[in-house]
Amino acid sequence: MQLIQRDSLLVLTSLVLAGPASAQSAALPAWMTVDSASHTISLQLRVESGGPDSSATINGARAGRVQVVVPRNWSVRWTWINADSSAAHSLVLMAEREKLPLQGGQPALDNAWTRAVVTGLKTGQRDLTSFVADQAGWYWLLCGVPGHALSGEWIGLKVDRDATEPSVVEKM
Repeated sequence: MQLIQRDSLLVLTSLVLAGPASAQSAALPAWMTVDSASHTISLQLRVESGGPDSSATINGARAGRVQVVVPRNWSVRWTWINADSSAAHSLVLMAEREKLPLQGGQPALDNAWTRAVVTGLKTGQRDLTSFVADQAGWYWLLCGVPGHALSGEWIGLKVDRDATEPSVVEKM
């Protein structure tokens, strides 16, 4: 009997701490649009200065505080905008490993990167990219300019074989 009560208490505590599931992913941010009919997600990703320790943020997030969830085999289109007046930036999708890389490299999925991955795009420049999220897994959307990802310039992306619609999860 005590084991059942303890397990029930753990489940209840987990639900209270996590909050309602609908609150975590039901409302999509303004920078994300979904076309369920064509299985396409469009992201407008903007890098800006103003993060802690003079680091940049991606749509106001950094260090994995936001994770985009994409159903497997959906198309992803992103517009990358460098709105940071003090540095060049890029974006590349890389598989999560034990630690962040010093700089960007080959993307984990075909075409999932901006041009000039290591040198970055200058202030005001933008790049359009599209790819198919055909491999389930955990990824980083990170700036490929040396040192930028290590300073927190990255968000997460999960390609989920069980998801039916894209979502965004904010982490504390």
